[in-house]
Amino acid sequence: MEKVVVVKFKGNCKPYYFGAGKLQPARGQGVIVETARGLEYAVVVDPVKEVEREEIVSPLKPIVRIATEKDLETVRKNEERRGEAMKICKEKIRKHELEMKLIDCEFTFDGSKVVFTFTAEGRVDFRELVKDLASTFHIRIELKQVGIRDETRILGGIAPCGRECCCAGCMPDFKKVSIKMAKNQGLSLNPGKISGLCGRLMCCLSYENDYYASVYKKMPKMGGTVGTPEGKGVVISENMLKQEVRVKIEKDGAFFYRDFPVSELKFHRGEPEQEKNSQE
Repeated sequence: MEKVVVVKFKGNCKPYYFGAGKLQPARGQGVIVETARGLEYAVVVDPVKEVEREEIVSPLKPIVRIATEKDLETVRKNEERRGEAMKICKEKIRKHELEMKLIDCEFTFDGSKVVFTFTAEGRVDFRELVKDLASTFHIRIELKQVGIRDETRILGGIAPCGRECCCAGCMPDFKKVSIKMAKNQGLSLNPGKISGLCGRLMCCLSYENDYYASVYKKMPKMGGTVGTPEGKGVVISENMLKQEVRVKIEKDGAFFYRDFPVSELKFHRGEPEQEKNSQE
């Protein structure tokens, strides 16, 4: 077992483990940690706890110190520099006529480097831009290209559900999302209804996919014929959560509708169309 502290960095939902050493930082307290980029400021989200060695990515880097007032002042000043740096970089991009969209800027804790994050449809030759920026800021310059999903995570926003975008608020990593997940949940396949702000399939489709995928295998296909306690009928709708099916039944020349639990129905699995849908 190893004693670790769980921290998160600015604008990042992903938690990271750092060695606690003899320090006992409290939840919400700022700390200075050693990273591949040098010293960085982070916030504690889980105080000292013990975890299995298998959960740790070696080598486990230590917390250098609990953030002091001077450290917090440094973080504040770096944040104040961000706005002007963004403005200058956008002007330089226009000057060099580059097809790229600047979305973020971040100074390292020690102020020795500034990282500009951008999106672009293809590869961008920004060598002259880097030289221009370096002569302006007189520090190391890094330009990082990200995809459209990363852009939404960085900028944030309100999703179609009315809540903060999952990628910006609660998702440590992007998960694989497929159109099959929407089919399993019986959602409309209209791209406008199952796409997030980034224009890609909504990340939340994966949250309950395991449940819907297992229930999907137990349900009769839409439009299929099933046997019910009141006779044979045709499936016209399904309730995946209640595992109920609405059936249209014909009797004495009249049609009526009944809801039945799946457990009360008789139907054949493995019909060609159903097999095809389950493999998409």
